Amino acid sequence: MNNLATVPKNGSLANRNSNQNFPTVSNWLEDIFNRDLPSVFTSNFNTGITLPKVNIKETADAFMVEMAVPGLKKSDFQLDLDNQVLSISTETKEESEHKEENYTRREFGYSSFKRTFNLPESVNDEKINASYENGILNILLPKKEEAKQKPARSIKIS
Repeated sequence: MNNLATVPKNGSLANRNSNQNFPTVSNWLEDIFNRDLPSVFTSNFNTGITLPKVNIKETADAFMVEMAVPGLKKSDFQLDLDNQVLSISTETKEESEHKEENYTRREFGYSSFKRTFNLPESVNDEKINASYENGILNILLPKKEEAKQKPARSIKIS
């Protein structure tokens, strides 16, 4: 919270009866939400996979979605289409155990993400296909015939 009083250039306080030095509710809330959380609260946050970046490109015939997700296998992905909502998710679990004479070390990890996209009605959901190669998930969302952009043409004036 800002505890400093505004001092004009002449050095005197502008209004001695002002409530300027007392916190208002909005200043108090702003101070709470802008304060950094102690590291004990933030140390375990955001340790799994973050949401992958997505490129979406529209052509005359389709929408193309590219998602950068290196280090996964094709079988790690789950793609679902429900009521014009495309969901892309993955869940990975990893366990390892190392035994020595005096100790056993056992480690495990878990990470997941889920991205959802509302598809336009122009997408032909019967012909959606996906592929995964070199860390890039590619999803082709073809447009319905009536939604495809028609080439420009000249109209003759009669």
